[in-house]
Amino acid sequence: MTATTSPAAAPETPSPLTDVTRDEASLRRFLHGLPGVDQVGVEQRAAGLATRSIKKEAKRWAIDTAVSMVDLTTLEGADTRGKVRGLAAKAMRPDPERQDCPRVAAVCVYPDLVETAVEALAGGGVRVASVATGFPAGRTSREVKLADTRMAVEAGADEVDMVIDRGAFLEGRYLEVFDEIRAVKAACGSAHLKVILETGELATYDNVRRASWLALLAGGDFIKTSTGKVSPAATLPVTHVMLQAVHDWHERTGELRGVKPAGGIRTTKDAIKYLVAVHEVAGEQWLTPELFRFGASSLLNDLLLQRRTQVDGHYSGPDYVTVD
Repeated sequence: MTATTSPAAAPETPSPLTDVTRDEASLRRFLHGLPGVDQVGVEQRAAGLATRSIKKEAKRWAIDTAVSMVDLTTLEGADTRGKVRGLAAKAMRPDPERQDCPRVAAVCVYPDLVETAVEALAGGGVRVASVATGFPAGRTSREVKLADTRMAVEAGADEVDMVIDRGAFLEGRYLEVFDEIRAVKAACGSAHLKVILETGELATYDNVRRASWLALLAGGDFIKTSTGKVSPAATLPVTHVMLQAVHDWHERTGELRGVKPAGGIRTTKDAIKYLVAVHEVAGEQWLTPELFRFGASSLLNDLLLQRRTQVDGHYSGPDYVTVD
């Protein structure tokens, strides 16, 4: 039922859109020429889709799909190699008593812990993701941002999650943001690039749409809502706007790019709402870890508890899963 096509890895801007990035004026004209977002409409649609019920026979599939889309994340100053190893073990076998439970998509850590994650996940089929570019604020020089990225990739990261310069974006310095994303993409080599917009700081849905298209134009393989360090983080209406952007990008270029909501998604009920949005806004082919992820830590525990409920026919308490 789902596609397995990977997001386009080529950094070159698709030829139909090359002209729009040739200078600041052209890029501004393109971004501000995008259709405005109907705030009431997108919020009503998000609320309406969130009420969709999932039949019992489909709920198990939805839970397993959500588990397989989780980027199991630890991004704290107190992170240790031991914590990362524990997270890696859980990523490969989320429920040790249920061998049919799928693995998560990735483990996401800071660059200095990538090597530990790579060693712990070796041969396990789980990717290693690393934040970079001065996460979470991104308030440092481009040279440092690129060094941060190269450090993660050289340590073995399969994916890099970068933060955009929100200050530059909000001041309308779009070409500067575009160039920086392109430079980070080049530094990633074969690693996939997720571009964090930090939508809670962008203020309007129109800005979210513009930032989404800017990241796609610059070669981002995924667009990601948030760092999880700013409130609000992921919301359904914002994710709708981003899903529409990747859908429209595909219609225009033929390329498939992904979306990753991150921060504040904690329950199975929440995750299913997002899966419904993916299906209805972007399309069924986005219902794969190659094109949709959850940036989460506590979400996995609830998914595992609800999965046991579906399998066993009764609720299992939190003592039956490991606590992150």
